[in-house]
Amino acid sequence: MDMKKLMKQMQQAQVAAAKIQENLAAQTVEGTASGLVTVTMNGHGKVTGLKIKPEAVDPDDVEALEDLLLVALQDASAKADALQQEATRGLGLPGF
Repeated sequence: MDMKKLMKQMQQAQVAAAKIQENLAAQTVEGTASGLVTVTMNGHGKVTGLKIKPEAVDPDDVEALEDLLLVALQDASAKADALQQEATRGLGLPGF
């Protein structure tokens, strides 16, 4: 195999991967739970925002709020994962 060609392909892959990382950082997804809790994440899965409606807070039922937070986080995480998979589709690159 031609080493120069291989090196050029590696460099192109690095440039493509850097561009993907930059694009993912600029994108956001929202995960929600019953419309009461919303979690915002960037394309890397980093939490960037959290909104809790007042009616989600019941001092006598903290467990319900915990469940809502968990569901919203899982929803946002799944959406961030989907963004990552879409961004790397066809490039033969593993997820980030």
